[in-house]
Amino acid sequence: MTQDSTPTQANAAKNPALCEPCAGIQQNWRRAPGHVELIQGVNRKAERSHGQVTITRYWCERCGTAWDYENNKVKMDAGWSVVPGARRG
Repeated sequence: MTQDSTPTQANAAKNPALCEPCAGIQQNWRRAPGHVELIQGVNRKAERSHGQVTITRYWCERCGTAWDYENNKVKMDAGWSVVPGARRG
């Protein structure tokens, strides 16, 4: 991302189907907030080199985008990521 780009601009360029709140989510950054229209789905555990982490699936009520949030206290670039090919709605 360049200095002139915002997370919203960068996310919208990658996935034009994202609604404005989803486009504003900072991906791959631990502790970045989601938005109020995300509906929590199921949790799952995943093994990483340092141990087990929890990944929670969310769906956007507005645009149907599926998101995973990786709760990983060791990896700074964990956090939000769009699930490719998974949409609701």
